[in-house]
Amino acid sequence: MPPSERFKQKLAHIIFDYNTVPSKMFDLFLIAAIVISVIVVMLDSVSGIHAVYGDFFYVLEWFFTVIFTVEYGMRLYVATNRMRYARSFFGIIDLLSILPTYFSIFFPGTQYLLVIRFFRVLRIFRLLKLVKFVKEGEYVRNAILASSRKILFFLFFVMVTVSIIGALMYLIEGEEHGFHSIPEGVYWAIVTITTVGYGDISPQTIPGRALAAMLMIIGYSIIAVPTGIVSAEMASMNEQLHADLSKLNSCCKIIDHDGDARHCKECGKPLD
Repeated sequence: MPPSERFKQKLAHIIFDYNTVPSKMFDLFLIAAIVISVIVVMLDSVSGIHAVYGDFFYVLEWFFTVIFTVEYGMRLYVATNRMRYARSFFGIIDLLSILPTYFSIFFPGTQYLLVIRFFRVLRIFRLLKLVKFVKEGEYVRNAILASSRKILFFLFFVMVTVSIIGALMYLIEGEEHGFHSIPEGVYWAIVTITTVGYGDISPQTIPGRALAAMLMIIGYSIIAVPTGIVSAEMASMNEQLHADLSKLNSCCKIIDHDGDARHCKECGKPLD
């Protein structure tokens, strides 16, 4: 094997592997650089700190950008399928984490978009071997997708409700009390029904306050609806999973067979 290929394989193990000491050190250095670079961007957005350390932060910003650019090039170099990596989630995040600094040369201010680098910290899942929890995330995602129609119908109901109540509040309160249009009434209804309550617009008349009180009570019940929908779907999926396992492995009403069992430990019947 040519020396260049051996070097490429070693570099690939360091970058994409997580079992060896060099690869773990590489990931730790990368995560530390990501966190520090994002903190620098955040501190640089504070005018008082920027006035004193702006030039220093500018140098650090380009320092980390050069590091991440080299790292991105290395990942492309050692990847077995470069287009697949470039189109992957981490490939896109890796690219987006370096572009804002270069764009800031032509469009000042875009460097603050570098906070997207925090998404790269997700690589810690690989470092800490937490990938198994991704299956739990997929379980939640499937439950949300399965209940998407119910949630969409619920959102449609909420939009109709706030539109009607916003229009009623505009008719009741009028412009003299801050409700200058129906859209402002709808905005107030959304803020109220979600229990946010900014307080920038509030009803002044008795009928308006009565309508607001009713909407506040409705808001408490509405908050629990999406959670209930998803929870019910997760419970249903869990019951279906247990039913499938029971149907697959049950014999003499026993479902706790060993993972490598080929026959029932009670009656000796072959397992499917």
